[in-house]
Amino acid sequence: MAPRDHDPVLITGCSTGIGRATASALLDAGHTVWATARRPDTLSDLKALGAHVTALDVTDEESMHSAVAEVEGAHGAVGTLVNNAGYGEYGAVEEVDLDKVRAMFETNVFGLARMCQLVLPAMRERGRGRIVNISSMGGRMTFPLGGYYHATKYAVEAISDALRVEVMPFGVRVVVVEPGVTRSAFEETIGGSHGLAAHDDSPYAAMRAAVTASNADAYGNQRVATSSDSVATVIVRAVEADRPRTRYLLTPAARAMVTTRTVGGDRLWDALVRRQIGL
Repeated sequence: MAPRDHDPVLITGCSTGIGRATASALLDAGHTVWATARRPDTLSDLKALGAHVTALDVTDEESMHSAVAEVEGAHGAVGTLVNNAGYGEYGAVEEVDLDKVRAMFETNVFGLARMCQLVLPAMRERGRGRIVNISSMGGRMTFPLGGYYHATKYAVEAISDALRVEVMPFGVRVVVVEPGVTRSAFEETIGGSHGLAAHDDSPYAAMRAAVTASNADAYGNQRVATSSDSVATVIVRAVEADRPRTRYLLTPAARAMVTTRTVGGDRLWDALVRRQIGL
């Protein structure tokens, strides 16, 4: 099957970071791209490069329906859905406002699942399609103060595993991309989490300071962190491959950590994490 058989490619969350880089990389590769964001005016540069641009808020049912209908009206079906929209709300499990947790799940999990539901009928009718779900190495390991964010990515992994088998008989492939530490707007979102804001009387104050410093070190380390463009290159590969992998885990540092977590077990992982943050 030719790579363009997976067109058009509909991408969520293109205003910054991985989504924007992916849209640009797919355009460079000659694909038909629909780049979306809650505010499509943020996508003018992608439109200038040849992308179709439309509004899409994955927490709004009408917005999701409208965006998918627009693409299907122009092409008959979505060829590839790249579920990229997502963010991190960090803080101690005890302290994070659960309304903020619910909002994050609406974007990272329920929005992703609903987009799959909306594109699948036309994909099944056509007998082909591809869904690329952007998870994280954090879908296979957990760091302190990130428990709720990791929970959303574990959910993405589980949904993808079930969906992959369910839709395979209809010619639809499901792929998970698991970026490691990636230099994008994501780290800024983490830093802005209410649960990481200064609370001098918090019993987690020392841990919060240690985790914040550890995150800064990781994102600033060229050997650990990768770029949004590097992740986009892998996503293009996942879109174009005749037989894509079920998972693409990047980078080498992320693969090493996932292997350590899987093989070493709970006590070793807990000890390593505590040593990393100095607790």
